[in-house]
Amino acid sequence: MIKRKLGNSGLAIAPLAFGGNVFGWTADEATSFHLLDAFLAAGCNFIDTADLYSRWASGHQGGESESIIGRWLKKSGKRNQVIIATKVGMEMGPDKKGLSKAYILRAAEDSLRRLQIDCIDLYQAHIDDPATTLEETLDALAGLIKQGKVRAIGASNYSAERLTQALEISRRLGLPRYECLQPHYNLCERADYETKLEPVCLAHGIGVISYFSLAKGFLTGKYRAEADLTKSVRGQGVKAYLDERGFRILAALDQIAKDKGSTPARVALAWLIARPSITAPIASATSLGQLTDLIEATKLDRPAIEALNQASAWV
Repeated sequence: MIKRKLGNSGLAIAPLAFGGNVFGWTADEATSFHLLDAFLAAGCNFIDTADLYSRWASGHQGGESESIIGRWLKKSGKRNQVIIATKVGMEMGPDKKGLSKAYILRAAEDSLRRLQIDCIDLYQAHIDDPATTLEETLDALAGLIKQGKVRAIGASNYSAERLTQALEISRRLGLPRYECLQPHYNLCERADYETKLEPVCLAHGIGVISYFSLAKGFLTGKYRAEADLTKSVRGQGVKAYLDERGFRILAALDQIAKDKGSTPARVALAWLIARPSITAPIASATSLGQLTDLIEATKLDRPAIEALNQASAWV
């Protein structure tokens, strides 16, 4: 599988990233191991997780996903075949959140221990922390790179303004810069990224790995009426898409999938992969069947891309 450069990080990744939020949550450890093996066997190499995953689940404390990945790495011996990305900043406890230098250094050690690795390939600020200066955050991340504990850094959920400020500070102070942005972006969620963030990423050569690439499952065609929302634990999260625009997007996906002998999920991911600013969309799977569907994303021609652009237009 042809790899793509992730900004100027020196990392090269396949055009599909595995979202590790499901590991230890909706995919148990054995299933997670099988999924990771199959993902690598298909030629993919980028796994995205976070220290937070899956703290939201009953009885979980966070770190479950990283721990499962760590045990898989130890058992499989495939560390040199995979790029591991994780994140810091979301609340892990009363005194465990944010992007202060002290907390980043502490959280990085915790992630390294759970992942059972010596170096995180891509360490990302999970969410902007207005209580901490960008200078302090970037200095902390620079220290981790200098120590050999992190290879490259990225930002998730940053506004265009804050990302631009961070890039300028890195340039001015001679610090490593954010080489990657992880934004919420898909056929249903286009406006904010395309009007504000995408121009910044293109101008500065920032890699982009989009999350919720299938709009929490809506773009698979699984949810077509409110009665369908009970089909999974994530069902209620797509209720807002059950409107005229959402149905128009599904109709376009259905037609293109039919024309190409494909599926809506493959077509939706292919639309993202074809976007010049996108390095790789992130998608999750909880079964080998789902994973195969994602990996075999359909290559789209210009008419198909334009049809999807028009169907998902937000103005």
